Amino acid sequence: MKNWKFYNALFVRVLFVMVLFLASALLFYKGFQYNALLVGVFVLIFLIEMYFYVKNQLLFYDKTINSILHDDFSAHFPEEHKKGNFNSLYLLYDTLKVQKQEQISKELIYRSILNSIDTAALILEKENEDWSIFIMNDCFSNLFKVPKVSHWKYLKNYLPSLCGEIEKVGFTELKTAISIKIEDQDLQTFMLQTSLTQTYDKEYFIILLDSIQRVIEKKEKEAWINLMKIISHELMNSLTPIRALSQNLLHIVDQDELEEDDFEDIKSSISTIINRSDHLQFFVENYRKLAMLPTPNKQMTPINALFEDCLRIMSPILKEEKIELINEIHSSRSIMIDKNQMEQVIINLITNSIHALKEKSEKKLIISSYTENNRFFIVISDNGKGVDAEIRDKVFLPFFTTRKDGAGIGLTLSKNIIEAHGGYLSYQTDEDKTSFVICLI
Repeated sequence: MKNWKFYNALFVRVLFVMVLFLASALLFYKGFQYNALLVGVFVLIFLIEMYFYVKNQLLFYDKTINSILHDDFSAHFPEEHKKGNFNSLYLLYDTLKVQKQEQISKELIYRSILNSIDTAALILEKENEDWSIFIMNDCFSNLFKVPKVSHWKYLKNYLPSLCGEIEKVGFTELKTAISIKIEDQDLQTFMLQTSLTQTYDKEYFIILLDSIQRVIEKKEKEAWINLMKIISHELMNSLTPIRALSQNLLHIVDQDELEEDDFEDIKSSISTIINRSDHLQFFVENYRKLAMLPTPNKQMTPINALFEDCLRIMSPILKEEKIELINEIHSSRSIMIDKNQMEQVIINLITNSIHALKEKSEKKLIISSYTENNRFFIVISDNGKGVDAEIRDKVFLPFFTTRKDGAGIGLTLSKNIIEAHGGYLSYQTDEDKTSFVICLI
């Protein structure tokens, strides 16, 4: 409907040319050759004008369509086109132009986010059967000393080991460790993770690389920060009252005369200072236990004998707490361990289960073991309250405890002992059961 103006103008021109042509023919028929020739010239002029009129209109149409097809939205159109015959076409062009600008803005934001992270990221885009590089972030380029090339085959010249590993699995999802040589440096180990994603007509392959050394350093830094927070908290809890009480004592003894109430204050202050000093001493001794763990004195120890001794010690407490013990260990084998240290670990884990079962009406403690892939596993489970989600990453942190009477070193010490034996200690928790798993290789 909005193009009626163009069609009306074209119709008037065609009609006018036809009328002039008929007039020229009539004049020629009547014998007025010169008049007919003059009218014919006017017909020719109007045909040429009509040709350029249609051509200009179609030229604008072609120019607009080509701009849209080639994603070129840099053209500017006169105001008459915005309101004239091709108003709808201009509105389409303008809408697509705004969408393109929004898309470019989003891509700039995504690239900025990718360039700000300290993980090497590479995104490939599939063209026919070949892969081109869609995005390579700054971390990837700087870490591997690779220029921002545009095609996978160029990247293979710089990082043949990485490209070979990905091609070997056929650009499928992968999670593995890989060693990469950067220029003339030694081999460095990275955690490689890839994923494949598909849009309507495009296929993308995402590659993420993280330096294992950097991950370890980050974890170590986080652990140290958390440890220093706990140590600072413990020290300030004792030093602040000791300092305040010492100032109070100094103020009392500076008096000319001491009353009986003053002596009571002195006694109370000294008693508190001694208590806080004992707490600090206990804290430092526990820290020394963690820092100065002796090397395990390993000997072949029967599994049954190890647990018999542990359960003999813990049996009175289990009976007192009315905890049902389910002992599923019936192994005649022996393992190479430091028996005293391993007893300490098992007793610590059983003690933890006892505290977890405090508020339960039906209390169960299950001890089991199994062998798998040349590894020996000991599992201590209970149906207690489990480990809350917010503290799951802190359970092995030194001096972290949720118990008022706890020192917060039991699980940390147990973990250190197992690691000193060449194994590891982990836990699994769900609604019904929490299990601590000792793995010995």
